[in-house]
Amino acid sequence: MGKSLMIQGTASDSGKSILVAALCRIFRQDGLNVMPFKSQNMALNSYITLDGKEMGRAQVFQAEAAGIEPDARMNPVLLKPTSDRKSQVIFNGKVLCDMDAVEYHEYKPQLIEKISDLYQELLEENDVIVLEGAGSPAEINLNSRDIANMGMAKIADAPVLLVADIDKGGVFASIYGTIHLLEPEERVRIKGIIINKFRGDIALLDPGLKMIEDLTDVPVVGVIPYAQLNIEDEDSVALSKVSRMYNTQKDLDIAVIGLSKMSNFTDFKSLEIEPDVSVRYVFPNDQLGSPDILILPGSKNTLEDCLYLKQSGLAKEIERVRNEGKMIFGICGGFQLLGKKLHDPHHVESTHGSLEGLGLLDTETYFEAEKTTTRVEAIIGEETISGYEIHMGRSENHEQQYFAQIISANGKALLKEDGAVSSDKKVIGTYLHGVFDNSAWRRQLLNQVRIEKGLTPIDQIALPYHEYKNQQYDKLANLVRENVDLEKIYQIMNHEEVSV
Repeated sequence: MGKSLMIQGTASDSGKSILVAALCRIFRQDGLNVMPFKSQNMALNSYITLDGKEMGRAQVFQAEAAGIEPDARMNPVLLKPTSDRKSQVIFNGKVLCDMDAVEYHEYKPQLIEKISDLYQELLEENDVIVLEGAGSPAEINLNSRDIANMGMAKIADAPVLLVADIDKGGVFASIYGTIHLLEPEERVRIKGIIINKFRGDIALLDPGLKMIEDLTDVPVVGVIPYAQLNIEDEDSVALSKVSRMYNTQKDLDIAVIGLSKMSNFTDFKSLEIEPDVSVRYVFPNDQLGSPDILILPGSKNTLEDCLYLKQSGLAKEIERVRNEGKMIFGICGGFQLLGKKLHDPHHVESTHGSLEGLGLLDTETYFEAEKTTTRVEAIIGEETISGYEIHMGRSENHEQQYFAQIISANGKALLKEDGAVSSDKKVIGTYLHGVFDNSAWRRQLLNQVRIEKGLTPIDQIALPYHEYKNQQYDKLANLVRENVDLEKIYQIMNHEEVSV
C-alpha cells in the first residue's frame, strides 16, 4: 500500500500544481512509483487520455513529471464552466451532466465513495500519491461538503503541506488566517509550510519564519525562490500573466484572440520555444495590429464567444486581418467560429438556435449532445502528427480542401477528414488540439510564413516538445530539492513527527 502527501494552498495560483509536479519528479528520481491526484478540478483546459477519457491538464503535466501516462483517475471530477452559473460535470473522464453551483454542492456527497474507491485503486498501484487541493482549504462556506481539500485529506488520511505565495504580499497573514480558520481536526493535518516565489535575501525573511512557526506550531520546510520556468499552467489566473505585446526582436508575430470562454490555451505553449516566434494574446481594447498568424483558440461555449467577438469589435478586426492576406488559424471552437453558420437546435451550448459565424471558411457546425473525446494520429501533407479532439459540435466542410487525414482514434484505425482550408490556404481550421506540439510540422508552417514575409526559412527543428518539457521538469525538481528540507518531507509522508 502506497503513501500519500497532500499539497494545499492559501489561495489559487499559490503554486500547488507546480509543487506537486516537482515532488512527483523528485520522488521518481528517488526510485519511487509516484502518481499525482486531484479529486476536483475546475478548468477549461483539458486533455484526452489514451482510452478517450477527459481530464484536467494540471494532472497531465504532473503525470509527465512523474514519467507516467496520464490516467483520468488522477482527476476524478473535472468541472468545465459553461456559463457564469453552470458547469459541465465530468466524472472519471466522462460527462455526467451540467449543474449549477447549488445543484453540484448538493450532489457532492454522492461522489465521496466513488472518489475514495478510485483513490484506493491508485494507492494500491503506487508507492506514493501526491495530492493537490483546490483553491484554499479555508473556504468556510463550502467546507461542510468539501471533497477537494481537507475532505479529501481525510479520505486519504494524508498529511498536508501548505504552500503560500509571498510574491503577492501578505504571506504570513494568509498562512496564519488559513490555518486558524480550519477546524481543530483539520488544522492538525497541516504538517509543514512552504513559502513560494521568494525574491531577495533569505536572511531578511528568517525572523518572520520563526514567528509564523511559533504562531502556528507548524514548521516551515522550504522557501522556494522565484524562477522563470516554461511549464504549462492550466489555471485561468495564468491568463493575467500572458504577454499582450509583440516582442519586436522576434521575426514572427503570432496573436491569439482571448475569447471569453477560451479553453486549452496551453495549445500555444509549444510555439513559445521557437527562437523566431513572439506569442501574444489579444483582448478587447488591445491593439490587434497585423500579426503574421492570427489564432482563434478553443472555446467552451462557441456561440457565446461568437457574440462576444461581434459585440467587442474583434470580429471586424479579424476580418481586417483576413483582408490583409495574413494567415488565420482556428482550433476546435476557433475552427467553428471561422465558419458561416453555427446551429444549436437542441440548446446544447446556449439558448441561441443559430448564429452567423465569421464566414471566413465555408463550413457549418451543428452542436450535438454527445461529446467527442479522442486521441488521434493524423497526416498533414507528408507529416504524421498526434493530437486530440474535445468538442460537442460536428462541422460540415464545403471548402475544396481538408486540413488533415485522421488515421487512428484512441488507438484504433480510422480514416476520416479533419478541418478545412480556404482556397488561398490563408484560413485554416482544425479540431486537433496539440497540433502545434509536433515540432517538424510546426517548423514547416512557420517557414511557410517566413517565406511569405521575405525571410529565409530556418532549417533547424526545435527540440521535440516532450523532451523540452522534460528538461523543464528536471530544472523544477532541482530548484525544489535545493530549497526544501526533503528529509522532513519524507518524515511527514511517513507520518513521523517533525519538530518546529
